[in-house]
Amino acid sequence: MSRLHLNDYLVFIVYFIVVAGYGYYVYQKKKKASVSASHDYFLAEGSLTWWAIGASLIASNISAEQMIGMSGNGFKMGLAISTYEWMAAATLMIVAIFFIPIYLRNKIYTMPQFLSERYNGTVAMIMAVFWLLLYVVVNLTSILFLGALAISSISGISLTACMLFLAVFAIIITLGGMKVIGYTDVIQVFFLILGGLVTTYLALDLVAKHYGGSGMLEGYKQLTKNAGEHFHMIFKKDNPNYISLPGLSVLIGGMWIVNLNYWGCNQYITQRALGADLKTARGGILFAAFLKLLMPVIVVLPGIAAYLLHKENVSVGDVNMQSAIGIGNELVQDKAYPILLNLLPPGLKGLAFAALTAAIVASLAGKCNSIATIFTLDIYKKKINPEATENKMVSIGRVAVIAAMLVAVLIAPFLGIDKKGGFEFIQEYTGFVSPGIFAMFILGFFWKKTTSNAAIFATVGGFILSVIFKFLPLIMNLQFLNPLGFSVPVTQANGNTVYEIPFIDRMGFVFVIAVIGMIIISNIENRKGVTPHGMIVDRKMFRLSPSFAVGALLVCGILLALYSVYW
Repeated sequence: MSRLHLNDYLVFIVYFIVVAGYGYYVYQKKKKASVSASHDYFLAEGSLTWWAIGASLIASNISAEQMIGMSGNGFKMGLAISTYEWMAAATLMIVAIFFIPIYLRNKIYTMPQFLSERYNGTVAMIMAVFWLLLYVVVNLTSILFLGALAISSISGISLTACMLFLAVFAIIITLGGMKVIGYTDVIQVFFLILGGLVTTYLALDLVAKHYGGSGMLEGYKQLTKNAGEHFHMIFKKDNPNYISLPGLSVLIGGMWIVNLNYWGCNQYITQRALGADLKTARGGILFAAFLKLLMPVIVVLPGIAAYLLHKENVSVGDVNMQSAIGIGNELVQDKAYPILLNLLPPGLKGLAFAALTAAIVASLAGKCNSIATIFTLDIYKKKINPEATENKMVSIGRVAVIAAMLVAVLIAPFLGIDKKGGFEFIQEYTGFVSPGIFAMFILGFFWKKTTSNAAIFATVGGFILSVIFKFLPLIMNLQFLNPLGFSVPVTQANGNTVYEIPFIDRMGFVFVIAVIGMIIISNIENRKGVTPHGMIVDRKMFRLSPSFAVGALLVCGILLALYSVYW
């Protein structure tokens, strides 16, 4: 059975004390609110530096689905899964240049607030309830359960105990508010990156030793030489993984919808920058973009290394990679990362264990704070108790955190999360709502004629269209779509071949239809005298400082080089 040694526990205890102690220090130091008790608690208004914002963005983004699921996708399909990380770096530049100025200029603090001011209270309330359900029932439970599952497999501690530990640790961090989350996330990112790099080094060193060498660089050289098929970013249509990453769509298609919706229209993410001034927010987002460029080294390369060790049927100590991960239909790719962690020596295993815990706790804390923010500012304050004081709202926010985590702990074991796959599953099923939401936001930003009914069409109609595009090809077996490039053959477990539209392409189709529908509905209503309330948008808002422009160009240059080398 997997277990931690004394040195591992000592390393982990040091991590826990550092994070908890620094969080308490920040809480005491900044106890006096800079603007108001509620804004300081929910947004850390004016108190986060650019490096704290950038670190917090990454700490909140990287969790069990990346550390475990994306590494598993690296095992299955190779470096191509890095497109989620590298395209995110490009997306962050767009968010920093165009989205954040609009939010800050119009004093937007939550996504439902934007919808209320841009459209109406009905749209905002519908989406507030939807986001709360999504965050609690899907995101919070998934992070908690998958994280506990991974930690349990590494430590040998029971799944229930791991869930309770993660929940309590995240609550401790969250109750201090966004300012504590933001600054402790800097430490979380430090442990995440350090521990992640240690795991990557071990994996590459194991590859090097298998071929008679040693060291990280030699391991990478052998990896590219003996697993070259796993180092292509753009898949051709005959690739079995094309259904997951359909060719050029990852550069010019639906991948933009995935990332722009996640990074630009997501309370959980944008909240980190909404309490800062424009220069600080942009600096933090730029820092996050550079960190995103590094993430595949931490979460994808170990998966590719595990693939090669598995392919070569390597045994490390008493662990045989094929026996541990499986063969053929019994292969479980998401086991790759935990198995590599279990191969670490005492002490280093504790560091990697701390890194994984840091990723999970930071994401849980960020999710809980977003839940508290939306519930308190957009539901409690508006509909339940409009006269609530600042301190009362902070108290309600803390109650919401504990309640949300309690619900997640109770229902997570019964959702079958462990049987539904990892990273790719989360991406696909989030994609049922992303196109409509992003269409509603992007037209709400930049086209003042967009009406409330058009927004409702995008969200509700977009979801219905996503369901139709998902299941219609399966039900009717629309083989004729295949020559047109709209569907690809997929072999099911029973040996039958069906035709599916890749979910990334499906998102692109739904987004285009939603935008066209919104334009038609808005023009019809405009002719009837409906006058929407547009956002304040001034071209001066989008001007860039020289330092940010240089940094953004550098990010784009690195991306161009990466795709040129690994095309």
